Amino acid sequence: MGVRLANKVALVTGGGSGIGAGACLALADAGAAIAVVDLDSAQSARLAEGITAAGGRALAANADVGDELQISAAIERTVETFGGLHVVFANAGINGMQCPIEEMTLEEWHATLETNLTGTFLTVKHSIPQLRAAGGGSIIVTSSINGSRTFGLPGYAAYSTSKAGQVAFARMAAAELARWGIRVNAILPGGVRTNIGERTYRRNLEPITYDVRLPQVWPPLHGRPATPEEIAQLIVFLASDESAFITGAEIVIDAAASLLRG
Repeated sequence: MGVRLANKVALVTGGGSGIGAGACLALADAGAAIAVVDLDSAQSARLAEGITAAGGRALAANADVGDELQISAAIERTVETFGGLHVVFANAGINGMQCPIEEMTLEEWHATLETNLTGTFLTVKHSIPQLRAAGGGSIIVTSSINGSRTFGLPGYAAYSTSKAGQVAFARMAAAELARWGIRVNAILPGGVRTNIGERTYRRNLEPITYDVRLPQVWPPLHGRPATPEEIAQLIVFLASDESAFITGAEIVIDAAASLLRG
């Protein structure tokens, strides 16, 4: 394990798979102790065990980020286990239902916003006292280019709204928390190879879909989705002192996809 984040403790929501798992492994490799927080307890346990077997420090915590008692308990357990908290990666999210606005039920709307936006709020809210006690730290929020840079996926009204809300929340939090040395930044990925599609549901999209044809090589840079490991390198940078003067930023990591697709 490295020393870049030695003596730091990081909590990652949605840490059992995808971007979250990539971040857990990269943060651990940089020397941080890791709290792997996920709705799937088997996934978080496997990842935490793997980090520990490789010589790192990790614990698995099962939590629904939209449940205040569960996420606050996960944060408390992290601090009790490792003695503090310095890095929070609010990453848990779902695509939810993709359908015409007029057909979306209130329950479907709430389900997406509860995980993506309320979950981010609750994770940050209950982390602030611990980060303040540690003398400062870094909060990183996974938003998306969808809802912030691009609006080309008809049916994603709830998802895009939640992602735009995360950017606004991160910027407000950055302004509010700077006095305590707490930095808050949002990352805006484009396509990433993850399993988020498992919690994506689609209904009656044909009436609202446009015939948009993308270039054969897409996205323009590299021509392929990012891997979780590539996103994780940005997370390690934002977690480290190398980004000490960066807060309130919206960092796009999409291989130029949003430059050509509106």
